[in-house]
Amino acid sequence: MTPRPNPPARKPKSAKAEASDRAADETPAGAGDSAGPLTGPVTEPATGAKAVPEPAVQEAPAVRDAPPPPGAPPSAVLEREDRERLLGGTYHDPHAVLGAHPVPGGVAFRALRPYALSVTVVAEGLRAELGDDGEGFFSAVLPLTGVPVYRLLVEYEGTVHETEDAYGFLPSLGEFDLHLFGEGRHEQLWKALGAQPMEHQGVAGTRFTVWAPNARGVRVAGSFNFWDATAFPMRSLGSSGVWELFVPGVGEGELYKFEITRPDGSRTMRADPMARRTEVPPATSSVVTAAHHRWRDEDWMARRAERPAHQAPMSVYEVHLASWRPGLTYRQLADQLPGYVADLGFTHVELMPVAEHPFGGSWGYQVTGFYAPTARLGTPDDFKYLVDALHRAGIGVIMDWVPAHFPRDEWALAEFDGRPLYEHEDPLRAAHPDWGTLEFDYGRREVRNFLVANAVYWCEEFHIDGLRVDAVASMLYLDYSREAGQWTPNAHGGRENLDAVAFLQEMNATVYRREPGVVTIAEESTAWDGVTRATDLTGPGGFGGLGFGLKWNMGWMHDSLGYASHEPVHRRYHHQEMTFSMVYAYSENYVLPISHDEVVHGKRSLVSKMPGDWWQQRATLRAYLGFMWAHPGKQLLFMGQEFAQGAEWSEAHGPDWWLLDPSYGAEADHRGVRDLVRDLNSVYRHAPALWERDTDPAGFGWITGDAAEDNVFAFLRHAADGTPLLAVSNFSPVVREGYRLGVPDDVPAWHEVLNTDAARYGGGDVTNPDAVKPDAQGWHGRPAGIRVTLPPLATVWLRPA
Repeated sequence: MTPRPNPPARKPKSAKAEASDRAADETPAGAGDSAGPLTGPVTEPATGAKAVPEPAVQEAPAVRDAPPPPGAPPSAVLEREDRERLLGGTYHDPHAVLGAHPVPGGVAFRALRPYALSVTVVAEGLRAELGDDGEGFFSAVLPLTGVPVYRLLVEYEGTVHETEDAYGFLPSLGEFDLHLFGEGRHEQLWKALGAQPMEHQGVAGTRFTVWAPNARGVRVAGSFNFWDATAFPMRSLGSSGVWELFVPGVGEGELYKFEITRPDGSRTMRADPMARRTEVPPATSSVVTAAHHRWRDEDWMARRAERPAHQAPMSVYEVHLASWRPGLTYRQLADQLPGYVADLGFTHVELMPVAEHPFGGSWGYQVTGFYAPTARLGTPDDFKYLVDALHRAGIGVIMDWVPAHFPRDEWALAEFDGRPLYEHEDPLRAAHPDWGTLEFDYGRREVRNFLVANAVYWCEEFHIDGLRVDAVASMLYLDYSREAGQWTPNAHGGRENLDAVAFLQEMNATVYRREPGVVTIAEESTAWDGVTRATDLTGPGGFGGLGFGLKWNMGWMHDSLGYASHEPVHRRYHHQEMTFSMVYAYSENYVLPISHDEVVHGKRSLVSKMPGDWWQQRATLRAYLGFMWAHPGKQLLFMGQEFAQGAEWSEAHGPDWWLLDPSYGAEADHRGVRDLVRDLNSVYRHAPALWERDTDPAGFGWITGDAAEDNVFAFLRHAADGTPLLAVSNFSPVVREGYRLGVPDDVPAWHEVLNTDAARYGGGDVTNPDAVKPDAQGWHGRPAGIRVTLPPLATVWLRPA
């Protein structure tokens, strides 16, 4: 790209320019439609231009109070109204007046270059300087029979910039793209809107497109024009509400924003809603980018659709990338995170939101750049490199996705073109009552398209394996966190947000159709019926299912943590908190989440929730994890909890890795918990009984769910072939010798495969080292029974020997 000079101050008008200004009020503009570069015969320059390097300067046109008489030299000077609209940023079709157009007597050339000293048209056999019309306008009519292929030489103080004319190109966005967007069905919208480096009509440059249907005009400003958008007005592509401009010579790395003239005439500078790369916050510009990463995860991508997620092992390590190892970039994380997660045996990582967000303290849950990975850690290609590395390590990647709301930053989506656009036009529907943000208007086709395509984008462009959709409950209910009088019922008089329901159904159906093997997960905290039911199956409430693959089990999380936080002597009174989840366990396909939300803001870390001294806290944590990994559903554990971090998580410093330093006195205590997590994952992955029938009631059976006085829970899990695994948890601080349990009579002996009280985990090493054989005396309604030793505050897993 040709180097650009620093822009000089606007130069004083010449006498010629002043005369041109006076003449402009009544000088008709040249006729003709916008045309692309066409070849045609070239002749000598005519009135309004001067040959270069001819020394003579043409006289300015005379001031006219009436139309020119027949035979007068043609003029290309724009009318005052056109000039004012172009300078004011309110011209909807600048290509109709700027650029080159056939007119009576030749071809009119017009350019708008506010800081230029001169503008010269260069074509084969032609070099003609345009007349200076003042205010940055340059024009001339050249006696040509057709529009030639030409370039502009723009002279600035101290330098000359050579470029193709941006207003000599046909639209670079097709009618089919506009039709799909208008219908709300453009599933690869990122390929149509935003900034796209490309070759157009044989010329390299960048196509800028933006949806702003309420704007009176849109211009593009950036580092390539010194943030003065005057010379870069975009054209409106009809009723689509899309504005477009192909800018030759602009390539990757350039910063840009859109200058939008609102309906009231005021202007606002906005980041691109479809930007695929941004500046590093707190800077807010969008960045022109193109993909160059070469994927090496072919094996992973070919295999990921082999088995549905709810019938496969899934244990998830939740990560906040910016604080997992503070200071690491995406590429540096790729050198450490995959190895760590693979060593612990997790099948997936779940990344807290990576889409660009202005405030780091929001952890990514207030998004401004829905199509751009945060630039804090590197480029989009760098993020792809991290995903690629995780896949090659055998680890799936789930990403938190936030379509529920967006912040009100004045440079982002809020009232983007001067009126509510992405948000609902009803202020009560638009304002999110809890977070001071704005909710999307899911009933508007283009907004729904923006979000559905965004879900597809992360899966297709970044090979994301799952989307965990944040705050679904706040989307589903019109009265969410609202008092009476603050919301309006739907068309049927109900509280359900029918637009949001339709959006979620469309998003899930589209993702599952386009991306086999991808799973969508709802963070939905209510009892909405059919979150993970297929969209074409109607439930008792009259709604089709939302179509998610999995749902976070917030009830299990709340109840089980409540139980574990009680002193053992009181747990007998809360026994049902650990058993109630099985009443509804098969109403949806569940994930059991111990997420970041449970270890911040005064809630304490996981180990710190447990009562008693340090030994009891760790023992209870280990027993809890053993219970969790055996319970029907997929597991999710937040970073730092795998080694019993005592402090709450903070995005400012991340996990307390120093607890694993061998020089630290209590290092063994923390390493023991981490070793347990590793072994839980290992046994889990190799025991189909623990995951193959997660959503099938036949895969679970209580042995005893009512031993409240003993603080004991025992149940069987069954694989598809019937192979059982017996899980027993003792949440009392006493050893229970010879504890009797009913078992099936077709298993000759049981072998202990995991015991959270083992010495290597920091426990008391109360184990069952020998095979346990059943006797014929039935118990707990089973035909046979066994006697086992239950360690204090521990979970034991046994399977057929």
